[in-house]
Amino acid sequence: MFGLGTTELILILVIVMVLFGAKKLPALGEGLAKGIKSFRTNISMDDKDKKDEDKIIDAEVPSAEKKKDEKSS
Repeated sequence: MFGLGTTELILILVIVMVLFGAKKLPALGEGLAKGIKSFRTNISMDDKDKKDEDKIIDAEVPSAEKKKDEKSS
């Protein structure tokens, strides 16, 4: 995981506990989890919107070509 070993992860955990205290860690973890969930949801919604937009653009292209053909005739 990101090239971090067990020792590094334990050291990071100890530093976080010293900075925030053991009482605030659950709230910090919950906030982090909500942020990650929100980020993933927004990314998936953005991908879905782009796919829907591509479908709309693809559907509109033939009708635009038909209009050009009608004008040139």
